[in-house]
Order: sequence, then C-alpha cells, then structure tokens
Amino acid sequence: MKIHWFSAGRHYLQVIAFCCVVAVLTTTIWPNKTYLMQVGYALSVGTVIWAVIEFGRYLVDERHCHTDSTGGHGWPKGWRGLVLTVLGIGSGFLVGDRVGDYLFGYTNVSSPRDNAISLVITVVAGAAASFYFHARGRAAALTAKIATAERDAGEAELKLLEAQLEPHMLFNTLANLRALITVDPPRAVEMLDHLNNFLRVTLAGSRATSHPLASEFDRLRDYLELMSVRMGPRLRYSLDLPDTLGNQPVPPLLLQPLVENSIRHGLEPRVEGGEVVVRARRDGASLLIEVTDTGVGIDTEPSKGDGFGIAQVRERLQTVYGPQSTLTMAPLPTGGTRAAIRFPLSA
Repeated sequence: MKIHWFSAGRHYLQVIAFCCVVAVLTTTIWPNKTYLMQVGYALSVGTVIWAVIEFGRYLVDERHCHTDSTGGHGWPKGWRGLVLTVLGIGSGFLVGDRVGDYLFGYTNVSSPRDNAISLVITVVAGAAASFYFHARGRAAALTAKIATAERDAGEAELKLLEAQLEPHMLFNTLANLRALITVDPPRAVEMLDHLNNFLRVTLAGSRATSHPLASEFDRLRDYLELMSVRMGPRLRYSLDLPDTLGNQPVPPLLLQPLVENSIRHGLEPRVEGGEVVVRARRDGASLLIEVTDTGVGIDTEPSKGDGFGIAQVRERLQTVYGPQSTLTMAPLPTGGTRAAIRFPLSA
C-alpha cells in the first residue's frame, strides 16, 4: 500500500482552512467558547474525519476506485465511497468532540440540543468537505485522462507522418539505385548494402516516437553514405553534434528530409556537386539544428522548396513542440541554402 504523503498533506491543509471557517459559525452558536477553542474543536473533528477518509480509501481495492491523477488510489466508486464518508463523519462526531473536550479540559455535559446542533454541523460540514474533495479528485482525474488522450493522439499523428515519410525516402532511393545499376553495378551493390543497413536501423526504432539526437545523427550518416555511393566525390558532408546534446530526444527522421532536399535541389543540379553540413548547438533554452549546403540555392519566396519532405518536417514539429518550434529556409549570401530547426530543449 503506497500512500501519497504529499497529496495527503495538501488535503489536510485544506481541511485546516475549512475548520477555521466552520469555527466562525460555531462561535456564534456557542459564544461561551472562544474562537480559538472553537477552532480547536473543529480541528479535532476535522482531523478525525480527514484521517478516516484519507487513509481509509487505501483499504479499498484499486479496481473499485476512480483513477487518481497521481497514479495512486482515487475515491472509492459507488456505495464504497458513501460508506467511507459516513464512517469518517461518524467517527469525527463520536471521537472528535471527545478529543476536543480532553484538550481543553471541558467537563460540562452537553445538552441534547447542543449535541443535535453539533451533529448537524458535523454532518453538513463533513459532507460538504467530502463532496469538495471528491469533485476535485474527479476533475483532476478527468484532466489527466484528457492529457493522456491528447498525448496519445499526438503520438499517433507523429507515427502517421513518419509512416508517410519513410516510403517517400525509400522510393527516391530505389529510383536512384535503379539508375545506378545500369551504369555501375559494383557501386549499385555497395549502395544496396548501405540501404540495407539504413532500413535495418530505421525499422528497429520504428515503434518509438522519439530517440536521442545522437541516433538521429547516426541514421543521417547512414543516409549520407548511401547518397555518397551514387554521387561519389560530388558529395561531401560533415556532421557536428556536441556530446552534451547527444541525449536530447527528437522525433525519428526529423533531419533526413532536410538533407535530402539539400542534395536533390541544391547539389545534384550542379555538375561539381557540393557540401552538406549539419550542425546542432544550444541557443539559450532552445536547440538549434542547421542544415546548410553549397548548392544552387533556393528562391527567396517562402513557398519555394516546401515539398513533401519539408512539409512533413513542419507538421511533425508542430505536433511535438507546437508554436515553440520553427523551421526556416533561406538562401545563403555565398550561394546555397540554410535550413534551421529550432525547438525547446528538454529538461
């Protein structure tokens, strides 16, 4: 039985505040007792009720409890919750008043009228407080369910986008492989070996919605080696990932479309080819990843170069990081293109 003491303490602080309010009412009914004394009596009753209900719910099987937002026991369902509330209020009335009498040395025997009034106040206050905590718990559990549903929906959307992206990359690579087979079979075999390694790593991590940035760079290196077989010395590349950023989680295949775009639209149109540089660095509280190339460059209009792969990267960034993420593409003054991804670093 794992008790969430922080949650229990927070509940008890609220009980103390509630008892202070009840003491204002009881002071007007029994003016012969000071407010501090009334607070003491209210706390005696409230503490007993709180203890019975707060810890009594842990004795109920979790299968008969509403899901708690903290992952522990929630409020018992149906008649079990009602019985626990009645036991708590009854214990508060029978035990709490006696504890108050003992603490304050009050020996006068209460009249039947005082006992009746005390019972009504205990029942009403205890029921109101119990309903308050029950409603708060249900609201927190509902909020947790909504958050879980939103997270699951986001993960499903992310996997759908990745599922759309992987065939796109595969078809492009197979088309390049087909063209290479007819002109240079040995290099085609080498390219097929690299493709096999790339797909094995990709399929191994296909069930994950994120992986370390170091793994993303490793997969990117496999892809660039794959492209190097086809382009030969026309393709040069470098990858720059600081060790401190290697464990940063990112969606799989986040960078490959940007590199593919650089090669296909930047380097391939040039006879002499060029270089692709992928660099990651910390920029304040954000992670900045830049993909630059020395290719022919892109049009200055934002819509240009926003093909299928780039559109998928934008959607995946929005799915995972929302408006805190950006993807910008711009021509470089010296020629070529710079694509920059920015999103918050994980804590």
